[in-house]
Amino acid sequence: MNNLSGTGVAIVTPFELSGEIDFEGLTKLLNHIISNGVDFVVALGTTSEAVTLSKNEKSEVVQHVLKVVNGRTPVIIGIGGNNTASVIEEIKSTDFEGISGILSVAPYYNKPNQRGIYEHFKAIASECSVPIILYNVPGRTSSNIDSETCIKLAHNFRNIIAVKEASGDLTQIMEIISSKPNDFNVLSGDDALTFPMVALGAKGVISVVANSFPAEFSTMVKHALNGENAAARKIHYSLLSFIDMIFREGNPAGVKAALEIQGIMKNNLRLPMVPVTKLLYDEISQEVNKLK
Repeated sequence: MNNLSGTGVAIVTPFELSGEIDFEGLTKLLNHIISNGVDFVVALGTTSEAVTLSKNEKSEVVQHVLKVVNGRTPVIIGIGGNNTASVIEEIKSTDFEGISGILSVAPYYNKPNQRGIYEHFKAIASECSVPIILYNVPGRTSSNIDSETCIKLAHNFRNIIAVKEASGDLTQIMEIISSKPNDFNVLSGDDALTFPMVALGAKGVISVVANSFPAEFSTMVKHALNGENAAARKIHYSLLSFIDMIFREGNPAGVKAALEIQGIMKNNLRLPMVPVTKLLYDEISQEVNKLK
């Protein structure tokens, strides 16, 4: 896991119209992404609508993912929050058999300072038996893990092995890449910035787009990691309009629309998320057909 790299997919959670989890759709999605060359799977992240899942539903999703994946790729699960004690309690109560690590988001809403963020992840690292990927997404959390804090955590805790960086701040990202330990990886958390980030030294991505186009996105990442920039650039630009569309009315609304158009799952979400408008759905449909 210390060499975690390539294309990970932050998988969606398919739902029936009734709101129940669509496990058949989840099976189809997992086989779609794994057969198309992705390197690892991330369940219960932001894209999964995990905040709308009950504790029992989360457990069911993880067990189903592990069963379907069946060792074909590593599986990461999201465990994070803004109550440090509750996060640690969840970690202690989780059966990590078959799970390769956790993705833990920066504490949101509370807006802690950098010392608070450091102490939050220090406490988690001290109790977690599997590797930890930090998740920095200030656009959602209002809580930026700055470069100094990230680097300090990376150097001080061997089980903190990577950061999913979705700040969009390339200066901050370059500072992390230039000063991190050799066995600590920076992963893109922004599909549109993945190619430039890998060119700067990132080692991969945890992607939303790769739910729909895993072969194309993972091929782009492989080209970029191999220094084949012309080939990577071509795929990057071919996907750029699609990337814009699927995030325009919120995530995972856009990618769920795309997955329905591709015949992989139903386009159902749980409130407060709602499906994209018909206008955007039609745009996504045209782009999906163009990318086939």
